[in-house]
Amino acid sequence: MQDQQVIENNKKSVVLTMIGVAIMILLTVTKVVPSSKIAGYSVFVGIAFFFITEAVGKEKGSESGLRFHTILADLKKPGVILWLLLPIVSGVVTNIVGNLIFHGDFFDHVVGRANAFLSFDKIALLIGQIIIAAFGEEIAYRGFFFGKTSKILPVWLCAVVSSAVFAAGHIAAGNIGIIIYDVATVFIDSLIFSVVYRKSGNCVISTLSHILANTVALVEMFVFF
Repeated sequence: MQDQQVIENNKKSVVLTMIGVAIMILLTVTKVVPSSKIAGYSVFVGIAFFFITEAVGKEKGSESGLRFHTILADLKKPGVILWLLLPIVSGVVTNIVGNLIFHGDFFDHVVGRANAFLSFDKIALLIGQIIIAAFGEEIAYRGFFFGKTSKILPVWLCAVVSSAVFAAGHIAAGNIGIIIYDVATVFIDSLIFSVVYRKSGNCVISTLSHILANTVALVEMFVFF
């Protein structure tokens, strides 16, 4: 009887996962119009469905994709620290190459698309916004989109699709070359965050990687460019 209940819960989780992912994709597709404002709601949808699927699946604390009590243990897992730090290097290289190719226009583009939710003129508030934004995106795209679908479909496929959708959500109006470069680098970083999540099993760890990468990239931009 208990096994039957587990099977039923798993079926419900699969259905809910597919529904949640479909809604996230549909919202992000609206980015074909760069000025679209509703694509960002895909993050809130992902967060909601993460907690819904975990509740329906009755996943225990040790099985959850969001764990604070195992942070230290998860950091010690093979390869986690290396992959966690990789986006920092990626972000630095992205800025250097972007500046060489597009000069100050790349910096202006990144700041422009982030202006809607980041207060660059208020450092304390900016730090809080970076943390909250990264945490929300990691729960939505790594914990839910990638984490839940990878239990159903091939891991590589889930990593590619979730990263493509995540990157598409960063499309903003501007020079087509800069847009392509910006989205491509976000896609690469998203793949790395997916690896961090896969290796640690914890989106708190991928959030840490995300926060460090964004912080270092922004500091580099404002100090050197």
